[in-house]
Amino acid sequence: MLVIYINKPQFEYDIHSLVKAFYPEEEIKVSCEEELKEAHNISIQFEETHIQMTLITVQGPRSTFGIKEVSHSKDADRQTVRDLLKQLIYKGLSEHLGKELPWGTLTGIRPTKIPMAMLEEGKGEGEILRHMKETYLISEEKGTLSIDIARREKELLSTLHYQDGYSLYIGIPFCPTTCLYCSFTSYPIGAWRKRVSDYLEALEKEMVFVAEAFRDKILDTVYIGGGTPTTLEPEELDRLLTALKTHFDLSRLQEFTVEAGRADSITREKLKVLKRHGITRISVNPQTMKEETLKLIGRQHSVSQVKEAFEAAREEGFDNINMDIILGLPEESKEDVIHTMEAIKELYPDSLTVHSLAIKRASKMNEWIEEKGIATLHNTDVTMQIAADAALDMGMDAYYLYRQKNMSGNFENVGYATPGKYGIYNILIMEEKQTIAALGAGSISKAVFPDGRIERTDNVKDVALYIERIDEMIERKRKLFAWDFSVEKQ
Repeated sequence: MLVIYINKPQFEYDIHSLVKAFYPEEEIKVSCEEELKEAHNISIQFEETHIQMTLITVQGPRSTFGIKEVSHSKDADRQTVRDLLKQLIYKGLSEHLGKELPWGTLTGIRPTKIPMAMLEEGKGEGEILRHMKETYLISEEKGTLSIDIARREKELLSTLHYQDGYSLYIGIPFCPTTCLYCSFTSYPIGAWRKRVSDYLEALEKEMVFVAEAFRDKILDTVYIGGGTPTTLEPEELDRLLTALKTHFDLSRLQEFTVEAGRADSITREKLKVLKRHGITRISVNPQTMKEETLKLIGRQHSVSQVKEAFEAAREEGFDNINMDIILGLPEESKEDVIHTMEAIKELYPDSLTVHSLAIKRASKMNEWIEEKGIATLHNTDVTMQIAADAALDMGMDAYYLYRQKNMSGNFENVGYATPGKYGIYNILIMEEKQTIAALGAGSISKAVFPDGRIERTDNVKDVALYIERIDEMIERKRKLFAWDFSVEKQ
């Protein structure tokens, strides 16, 4: 364990996240407990006009090997102190370890929000890049990438109805099996097949409330995710989509996505149902095109099934198909990534989402790492570039980006798409510009207020509890959305 002692209880999360990025294999503890004064590896002292960081050797006899300090004015605001603190930590650990992080001091999941806000203020791209490099110590490559994406997002979002519109998310929390890396709300469909009808009934009850609450608003996008929505049988998918069309006005919808996902859940009959109901965008997600890895991570389908599902979707008329891959999967090499990208290029999807493996505490991946070691996960600048080059070869641009905690290689997730095939909902969920009403177990609704303030409410994750407590879930939404939609009167 690596222990960080602080003399005042503040910025614990920022300190933990940044130090963890430098020491991904270490357990990190940040505390101001007095007993840790003599047992820490890093000491951070917050004083009236400066911050001091002391580094102690992690192994062997304890000895101080570095003291760094940064000054600030007495009346410095919290954000300024936070930025100076993170710069201090970054420079100290970078110098000690001989290691640089591509995203510098940025550890949040939405780095493009910074250039987006500055673009909206009328700042030039050169000024934005300088600010990001000086304030967050970000690399030139990542700074340029985030600005390019923010510029593209700004243009795409200009067609949406921020104040008089909303988007809808519907979660289907069932999967064929749970993948090794997954921590999302998902339940094996085999064990829950008899409760699917009850779940859809609860969903429709939630739909009725939301449709009425937002009756005077424009529905811009619908995203059905999970889980794996196509674990539903054709008649169940038809029931879900019919309910949607019955209760909501879809006449001004700009995007209607179903994350079909796993190839072992996709059939031609299901694709026909989706097409008949006007779905405009679907995903067929291989994660890798290496058979051995698919088995290792619990994806119970083959590479050939992925190809067959994709080709069937094309034959059924889908002209906006996304594919997801994950870099940094166990025991995959640079050559494996090249193989995956060549196989995807043969299929030529309309968009590609490149994920860097994020190690989630709730996933089975943690057990794998404990047994095999984190060294079995390989994600580097080289593999990220292989994927980026393949996207470029397919005529795609990067259009959205987000990061997660404990990402392999401290990189990012990037969405690429050909012109006109960008995933609008993906941008909305990251940039937080529009209210999103989220239905289903484990979903999180988000109200964006006119002053930019954001409030959230979540549904319970457990499927049985969601069905049982659906009235409570609706009441939570009533309170969240009452600020603008006269929900109190219903």
